[in-house]
Amino acid sequence: MAEKTIRKRSEIEAKYKWNIESMYNMDFVWERDYGEVKDAAEELAGYKGRLTESSGTLLEFLNKRSEAWRTLEHLFVFARMKRDEDNREAKYQALCERAQKLAVTLSEALSFFAPEVMEIPWETLKSFLMEETGLHVYVHMLKCIRREKDHILTPEIESILAQFGEVTSAPGEIFKMINNADMKFGKITDEDGEETELTHGNYISFMESRNREVRRSAYEAMYAAYLKQKNTLAATYNYNVKTTNLSARLRGYESALAAELFGDNIPADVYTNLVDTVNEYLPLMHRYVALRKKLLGLDTLKMYDLYVPLMEQPEEEATYEECVDLVKEGLKPLGEEYAGILERGFGEQWRWLDVYENEGKSSGAYSFGSYDSHPFVLLNFNGKKKYAFTIAHEMGHSVNSFYTRMYQPFIYGGHSIFTAEVASTVNEVLLQKYLVSQAESTEEKKYLINLQLEDIRATVFRQTMFAEFEKAAHEASDQGISLTNEWLCDTYLELNRKYYGPEVEYDEEISIEWARIPHFYSDYYVYKYATGYSAALKIAERIGREGEPAVADYIEFLKSGESDFPIELLKIAGVDMSQKDPVVNTMKVFESLLDELEALLQDSAE
Repeated sequence: MAEKTIRKRSEIEAKYKWNIESMYNMDFVWERDYGEVKDAAEELAGYKGRLTESSGTLLEFLNKRSEAWRTLEHLFVFARMKRDEDNREAKYQALCERAQKLAVTLSEALSFFAPEVMEIPWETLKSFLMEETGLHVYVHMLKCIRREKDHILTPEIESILAQFGEVTSAPGEIFKMINNADMKFGKITDEDGEETELTHGNYISFMESRNREVRRSAYEAMYAAYLKQKNTLAATYNYNVKTTNLSARLRGYESALAAELFGDNIPADVYTNLVDTVNEYLPLMHRYVALRKKLLGLDTLKMYDLYVPLMEQPEEEATYEECVDLVKEGLKPLGEEYAGILERGFGEQWRWLDVYENEGKSSGAYSFGSYDSHPFVLLNFNGKKKYAFTIAHEMGHSVNSFYTRMYQPFIYGGHSIFTAEVASTVNEVLLQKYLVSQAESTEEKKYLINLQLEDIRATVFRQTMFAEFEKAAHEASDQGISLTNEWLCDTYLELNRKYYGPEVEYDEEISIEWARIPHFYSDYYVYKYATGYSAALKIAERIGREGEPAVADYIEFLKSGESDFPIELLKIAGVDMSQKDPVVNTMKVFESLLDELEALLQDSAE
């Protein structure tokens, strides 16, 4: 059941809270590691100008550099997750800030590293690799650095930029504080006629309500809060975009988009192909929106009518434990080993997950953790059966991290977001297929088909719309246009008109939606949801067709971390994202699902 009031963290049972103390159970241990990283930064700075001394010196430096970042990651992840438990806690706000400052200190100390590596003659590097086998693990990393030669500045300028790192992250940090700690949305009357506090965590539950007045109230209350802060939020986002564009210019990139794609070696065509292909298939979205209006029996369709399920689903409410059982069943096609890792993650002994919303807790859901911790998952469970998809999604990230940290060294132990979203979405697609296979009635099947249509609408169509908005904002700012509240709202509203079509009656509230999207502060992030979903759909279809061989390739992909560029890694699992085919396939699946739903509706009517 959705919470009527938001509990204090102390009121939630320990088994529903992550075991973050497994990272640091005493303050002095965190302080000890903090001191070690601070000392390491000073020591590492002393290697400036020495990297070509010998293969042994280079290896020594690289190992110490890796160890410093590894410890710093552990420090930061702990501080950040403790802050996310309750953003009002001054102790962990300060701890998080200290970890961020330490990251700046370490970055500054290492600012000579990339420029110096780029100046090492390739013949010298080759001889070092022949002399010292311990360097072999660093080959891909060194190649990645050297390919950025045209975009790395002098050591002196890199040092200055490193010192500015804390300042340039300010817009995102300010947004988090406004969005998670300061902003309140008041109370609304729920379906039972009771006053309930509106929060980030329960907003979508209200938007899925069968009671249109509940939906309208939640929608208007949510966006009223953002409209009150529209100028502050516009200024915050404006300076976030300016910072990104300035950084791209200083480093000699053609654009901020080019800069963001470069690190993963993603061709620009991947981004433009996504936007162009989805735009080509927008008539399907308009057709779906028209069907929604018809089935809801509305004379006027509003934006707050886009989330309510078109089909009523009996027993829509579920406990957390029931959702976990659904996830376990749905992911059985991934094999016994994968199932064992899931079991471990859900177990009370390890406590990977932080389940329920509490006062001050960060909104949404995520998977996090350090190389030396097990994965952790932040949830805000809302009592709905559909939340099983969120659990499956985040556990997809977590199992991916578990595999990667088991098989890759620290330097390749992370994930490009481009590939990480594949691991999460494969789980969602498999869960969807399982639930459809278990449907006991035509009505339930219609509900589940609509659920997948909604997934594609939200993950592919909507995120691509976000990607268009983000690209437009960065390009406008680069041309000297100020991203005022009016420009941002007008641009966002026009994109909504294009994507959702003429059946929707638009309003002032939806024009401010850009202001509540946290991912806009992680530049050019959102398009990866759409590409990730498209890749995941292809992988899940292959698993369904081929079974074990496809699962084996997929698990191999999950183990790969950042050992190669994302496009190449996805080929391990049988998907080539440099081509349009995966996105076109997703559009065709959407069309097929829409056809199937319309046919079932027709049969029911006859």
